[in-house]
Amino acid sequence: MLIFHSCCSLLFITIHFLLFMNERLLQFIWQFRYFNLNELFSVDGEPIMIIHAGNYNTNQGPDFLDAKIKIGDTTWAGNVELHVQSSDWVIHQHSKDGNYNNIILHVVWKDDVVLDLPFPVLELQSKVSKLLLKKYYELMQAGTFIPCQNNLQHTDELTFANWKERVLVERLQEKSQVVMAYLANNNNHWEETFWWLLAKNFGLKVNSEPFEKIARSLPLAVLAKHKSQVNQVEALLFGQAGLLTGEFKDDYCILLQKEYAFLQKKYQLVPVKIPLHFLRMRPSNFPTVRLAQLSMLVHNSLHLFSAITATEKLSGVKKMLDVTANDYWHYHYLLDEASTFKEKNLGAQMINNILINTVIPILFVYGQYLNENKYKEKALRWLEETAAEKNSIIQGFAATGIKIKNAFDSQALIQLKNNYCNKKRCLECAIGNKILKSPASK
Repeated sequence: MLIFHSCCSLLFITIHFLLFMNERLLQFIWQFRYFNLNELFSVDGEPIMIIHAGNYNTNQGPDFLDAKIKIGDTTWAGNVELHVQSSDWVIHQHSKDGNYNNIILHVVWKDDVVLDLPFPVLELQSKVSKLLLKKYYELMQAGTFIPCQNNLQHTDELTFANWKERVLVERLQEKSQVVMAYLANNNNHWEETFWWLLAKNFGLKVNSEPFEKIARSLPLAVLAKHKSQVNQVEALLFGQAGLLTGEFKDDYCILLQKEYAFLQKKYQLVPVKIPLHFLRMRPSNFPTVRLAQLSMLVHNSLHLFSAITATEKLSGVKKMLDVTANDYWHYHYLLDEASTFKEKNLGAQMINNILINTVIPILFVYGQYLNENKYKEKALRWLEETAAEKNSIIQGFAATGIKIKNAFDSQALIQLKNNYCNKKRCLECAIGNKILKSPASK
């Protein structure tokens, strides 16, 4: 009875899969030869032997290039095109495209129509393991946190470790696009670029845009002239944020207002017209507090990016970032509104946030830009020495039994979840590949 139920289940999935097959899966099956290679024949009865399946083409043109295939008694060299159905050749109008002039084999899941083409057709649907199709179907239909959640036992530690490193580098390279765009806007000024990124990070997700705009409106050359007086740095940042308008009762706020009026006129500054958000935020994350802490960092630092690139130990960078807002903010979360005493130091969690989202990505890009591996290696090493983030994605992976030791792991898993698991890109994932290739799939 159990065998009958299993066979019926496979039959159902096989029939359903005729509607579920897609070209990317077919490419995957062909690329890794996940089909029975014995006694292959074209739909016209010619024997076929695959010597080399070809190189997967991610650009325009045939799916696989430079294949080598023996058809009958003749060995052919050329390209291979894949389709779910033979009729897709006509639908895609390949006969009118010169890129397809050197096709030696048309591989299809189902041969649904006879076409007068100068090369044979190979139908694969009877040659592919039904268990492999079942595995893929289950991954695509899974409603779990990650599609492979119930199959992780098929993934060995080495495969998982190598894949985490691969997706982590992918994540850092994606972040590098932002850095390169900044450099293009400021004539390759690394210190200025770091300042923009740093300010954006201080704004957290909700205020990242206005904080970045504030940084862009205040060149480092201007800040450098006033960094010795933290109240003047605060006046510049708070003024550009549009927080020094109206009437104040507090002497310190009045001082900042007067300082900004003078500096605004001197440098012809135009305040940023993007509102800051306070709603539903913890007071310690209020933009006023973060601006005060950022002001103190500017006050304490000199050529911060250069100092970071020259530092070997992560503890040294943490020390640079470990700032506390000036005394006024120990009694305030908002301008002109007193509160109970609490030191407004940056805190370990925020320092780690800055390391993960600003310091380490720009250091990695700097290494790529200079073609200096020492900076990239240092960036990866610092990630391993930084605590993992705490968010819903990391909690979800932890619930599956995956161990997250540090920010190296957490950043890799965030990339994996957002760019692969959520998009069901199991065919492009080493873990998904391992599951489909596992003995249970054969």
